[in-house]
Amino acid sequence: MKAVGVIVEYNPFHNGHAFHLRASKEASKADIVIAAMSGNFLQRGEPALVSKWYRTRMALMNGADLVFELPYGFAVQHAQNFANGAVSMLTAAGCDFLCFGSESGEIDSFFKTIHFLQTQQKTYNDNIKRLIDTGVSYPKAASLAFHQLPSSGQFLDLAKPNNILGFHYIKAILDQNSSITPLTITRKNANYHDEHFASETIASATSIRKAIFSSENHDVDVGQYVPAQTKQLLNEYFHHYGLFHRWENYWRFLQYRLLQSTAEELREIYEVEEGLENRLIAAALEASSFLEFMEKLKTKRYTWTRLQRMCVHILTNATKTEMARFSDKASYLRLLGMSTAGKEYLNRQKKLLALPLVSKLSAYKQEDILLDVKAARIYNMAIPFAQTKNMLQQEYSHPPIYIAEKDR
Repeated sequence: MKAVGVIVEYNPFHNGHAFHLRASKEASKADIVIAAMSGNFLQRGEPALVSKWYRTRMALMNGADLVFELPYGFAVQHAQNFANGAVSMLTAAGCDFLCFGSESGEIDSFFKTIHFLQTQQKTYNDNIKRLIDTGVSYPKAASLAFHQLPSSGQFLDLAKPNNILGFHYIKAILDQNSSITPLTITRKNANYHDEHFASETIASATSIRKAIFSSENHDVDVGQYVPAQTKQLLNEYFHHYGLFHRWENYWRFLQYRLLQSTAEELREIYEVEEGLENRLIAAALEASSFLEFMEKLKTKRYTWTRLQRMCVHILTNATKTEMARFSDKASYLRLLGMSTAGKEYLNRQKKLLALPLVSKLSAYKQEDILLDVKAARIYNMAIPFAQTKNMLQQEYSHPPIYIAEKDR
């Protein structure tokens, strides 16, 4: 059985994601789709709208066959480490292909850009350092530094978010000497960061979340932009738990963590650097909401995304020492769900998997997975107390979700 891998967050799963899954199978001629999906906290430093279990159901109901959780230590990371973890998982799971959406839509442009940068590495790094010293953020410096290289206009546009991720996916494949063949499809209609609906059927996850949160009761109809199963599961989650997760649900917990910590303790947290610990405490003393806190904290040097990731690490007490283990490759495959075809694939492939397969946390003891457990505990703090205990028990005892073919 041939497998194509996808690297996803599904926050929430929408029509563009459904198109990507179909196009990935068509482009690769694969039998199944394997998703490496972020858990409860995401790459941009945000809590997922609904839990990883609900997002796994959305994925399985709409074309994914296996869903593995991208560990917290890779999921809440900058693009390079995010890509390293996800690619290592898909390689270990036996994927033949990796298919990602990009603004470019041309796979050769990624290889040519990587080769070009290898020939210009010293100049590129010097340009980045010089630009950072002027006070701009690393992503901005990297983009500007690239465009300052001679003939850079002939290559990939590294100012585009999906091109950047794709660049790092392919670089990870090459660095890890993975046998995966990368494929890309042109991102359809909506751009990654679009906050408004751009077409009648395709919208970005950002615009969908904004529409949901703009309604006081979160009952805004986004049905035309998401599959029927997503709409049903979103309604079910809100009915059962009374909320969709967002940063404001965690503001008081974050504020407490900041105000009970010393500057020295905060310096031990991953991504807290260059005196930010003092700004964090000062802003926490004055802010009445997470938005106000971020507005006080934001500088030209640090992107909103970088600061949000740092806040997640403070919330989960993820230290520099703990996170240092997550720069290279994943050490396990945690199975969140499978379809009939996915189950058949696992039965055939199980002995060939390059990493331990974890189907229940209660049966697996390893230090690396403790961050996932902490993240789940913190994520569930937003849920009303009556349901919290059940949700925490699920983290240890929830079996992988199984969706039979007849139910898709």
